[in-house]
This record gives sequence, structure tokens and C-alpha cells, in this order.
Amino acid sequence: MEVLSNKIPKYVYEKSNIIRLILLTALFALVFINIYKPFNSPNWYNVSELKFFIFSSLIILTGVLVVVLSRICMYYYGRKHSISYSAYGVWILTEIFFMSLFYTIYTLVLNPGRDWMGVFKESAINTSLVLLLPYSVLHLYFSYKEKERMLLVLEKNKEDSAAKQAVFSFYDEKGDFKLSVKRNNLLYLESADNYVCIWYLNKGILSKFMLRNSLKAIEELMSDTHVLRCHRSFMVNFEQVKVIRREKDGIYLELGIDKVPDIPISKTYSEKVTHWFMSYSS
Repeated sequence: MEVLSNKIPKYVYEKSNIIRLILLTALFALVFINIYKPFNSPNWYNVSELKFFIFSSLIILTGVLVVVLSRICMYYYGRKHSISYSAYGVWILTEIFFMSLFYTIYTLVLNPGRDWMGVFKESAINTSLVLLLPYSVLHLYFSYKEKERMLLVLEKNKEDSAAKQAVFSFYDEKGDFKLSVKRNNLLYLESADNYVCIWYLNKGILSKFMLRNSLKAIEELMSDTHVLRCHRSFMVNFEQVKVIRREKDGIYLELGIDKVPDIPISKTYSEKVTHWFMSYSS
């Protein structure tokens, strides 16, 4: 939805993710400057590798202050306003510009004879690498974690909804109440012309109730439950299913209850039903 509205996801400027972004960017910049040695950094100080690491760390942390200030502003701005993708792109370009400017000034202070335009160009290229690489990796990670979180929320909501449905109530095609069955007692539903046969246990005895309605209408009402359509003519309470069995002529569900026949699974529903059963059982 946020993509369709051209707004960046809110998780981009959540406090915890901003902290992760700043820390990873600082770490990446430190590794980058000590391995790749951009900005003509070896000529900054005529010192040992260890001292260079210490001095460069201070310079990197100072430069990363640009990102810190920028993301703090983004955090507070994002709490009151939506940020579009284009605005976010400009925001990142602004970070690159000011960090490049900082490193340009620092380089020229240490090497005043260098051409400032060339230094700024080199700084802009290296700063783009320092920022865009960790940004890209982190945004992919944030997106993955957000999708994972949303799937867990959806699954939990589905389970909670099913758990709360302690009793299934059935209504006819006119909307009049006809029958209530405890969730653990409902077995399966079978289509029979203009009626639906509701099979359930009553005091341990297999019982049937004829309801004037369509299986499709009942399927829509029970979409958030464990009662699933498995065939053109059947819906089954999967809390009662014990076995899924494949035979030469098709796939069948076994409820393990006396006098209850095996329920067929049609090809249309086989993949969905077997996947759901395996996920729910695990």
C-alpha cells in the first residue's frame, strides 16, 4: 500500500532501524577507509598503521555525524509527515553532498595544494560508496524483517480468530439462525442440491442437520476458521482430520471417527489443503 501511495515504509525511520543504519554505516566507513584508503588518506598522517586506524576512526566518526543529524531530523519529521520516495532520494543525496563537503574541506586543510573540484569529485564518489552500499543492504534487511513480521501477525490473527470461534453458528439462505455446534464437535459439511448436510457429534453419536443454504456461502463465512473447502461438495473441520491418504483414484482425508467416510480432496484444492494441513499440524 505504501509503495502504491509513493510513500516510503515507516520502518525506514523507526528509531531502532535508524540506530542500526548509523552503526553499520560508521562500521562500513571505517573498514572502507582503512582497506580501500580513499581521499588520498595515506598522506594525511605519516604514522604507523595502528595510529592511522585511530586517527581515521575519529575522522570517520566526525563525518558520520552528518548521517546522525540527518536521521534524527528524519525521525522527528517522519512522526508528523509522510516521506515520499523522491523526497527520500533527495534526502540521501543531501547526506552525500554534506559528507563529501566535509571530507573535501578536511583533505584540503591537510593538502592545500590540491584542486578542490577534483577533491570534491573524488569525495563524492567515495562517499556515495560509503553510504549507498550499507544503505542498500540494510533496506533489503529491513524489508525482509518487516514482511516476516507481517506474516507472523497475519498467522497469529488467523490462529486467534480460529481459537476464539468456540462455537460455529449456521444460518439458512434467508439469514435465519438454525444451528450451533461446538468447534470440537463439528466434523464436515456436505453439499446436497439446495441444502448443506452438517455432520457433527452429539453426545458421541454421529448426527446430521439439513441446512437450506449453499456450501459457497458457508465457506465465505468460515474463511478465518479451520473449516476448509477440500472438494466441490465438501468442507472439513481440519481439527478433526487425522490422516491425508493418497490412493490411485485420488487423495482422501481420514477423520478417524466411526461411520464417518473418507472425504475426497479434488485437484483444485489438493495443494492448498495439504499445505495447510502440514503447516497447521506442525
